[in-house]
Amino acid sequence: MKIDINDLKNKLDIMVPDPKCELIYNKDYELLIAVMLSAQCTDKRVNIVTKELFKKYTLNDLSNIDIKILEKEIHSLGSYTKKAIYTKEIATRLLKDYNGHVPNNREYLEALPGVGHKTANVVLAELFNVPTMAVDTHVTRVANRLTLVKNTNDVNEIENNLMKLFTKDEYNRVNHQLLLLGRYTCTAKNPKCSSCLIDCPNKKAD
Repeated sequence: MKIDINDLKNKLDIMVPDPKCELIYNKDYELLIAVMLSAQCTDKRVNIVTKELFKKYTLNDLSNIDIKILEKEIHSLGSYTKKAIYTKEIATRLLKDYNGHVPNNREYLEALPGVGHKTANVVLAELFNVPTMAVDTHVTRVANRLTLVKNTNDVNEIENNLMKLFTKDEYNRVNHQLLLLGRYTCTAKNPKCSSCLIDCPNKKAD
């Protein structure tokens, strides 16, 4: 069974009509740091941590903060020791290179500690509306279940395949929709198939 892409887009528009990034931020650097912190962690947990973190510390504060203090601030996140180092270094580099602002520069972003291709995709799409397909565990799972890809966990392959199925002006919207579908409906355990409108070849009967 092959998914009809137009039908899929219509169903996604019904199920996820207003797709948005769920990380809370007020400044561009806050988004970058939040996305980096969200690796192996839920957006909900990151929002709890960053709400206090960004209230207490400016970017300049973060660049000069004692690393042990920063570790305590983000200790509830996975890999907090590494993420503390990454946060301080990102703050330092942004201040030095771009006066504290996040640039629309993929090469620069991907060279920052803890910021890989996926994180750069999220930041570029959210801040600058650059057409991207950020592939996380949710997008990977949904793409495989809907047979949008051929049974693979290779994020680069999934990204390339999805970019062929949709037009550039659809990338960011569809990307968010697939992610949120995976987060709330097409979950890893006990997917809510009965409440999903999509004609999925892997749909389970209740």
